[in-house]
Amino acid sequence: MRAVVQRVARARVRVGDRTVGEIGQGLLVLLGVGRGDTEADAAYLAEKIVHLRIFEDAEGKMNRSLLDIGGEMLVVSQFTLYGDCRRGRRPSYSEAAPPEHARALYEYFVERARQYGPRVETGIFQEMMDVELVNVGPVTVLLDSRKQF
Repeated sequence: MRAVVQRVARARVRVGDRTVGEIGQGLLVLLGVGRGDTEADAAYLAEKIVHLRIFEDAEGKMNRSLLDIGGEMLVVSQFTLYGDCRRGRRPSYSEAAPPEHARALYEYFVERARQYGPRVETGIFQEMMDVELVNVGPVTVLLDSRKQF
């Protein structure tokens, strides 16, 4: 499972002309599910992300987590995180999980993140979405449950 985590002042996701998820200060998480991913991968990333110390403390050091600041999380599914561009010019998505499997693990990730206490909003799985954000820093972190990067 892969995640792009962005520290935001605010973020929202729209489907058509309707806002389906919106947060203030916190984290925007673009989440991709790969073939072979399990609930253990989702649980690992949920725990890692809510405790990731990428918010500034009183001295300006990135030393505080989402939980420490009382922040919110917006989770958006993004199978393109498994796009393989090593050959040719069109990405291959053969390592992305099939939609049924991906949806179940995406929902499980959201459920696990909520268990830690933050308000968690979502996009709509398998929909074309417009994502708006104000990235603070900018701070963007890449995570992989198999620790490939």
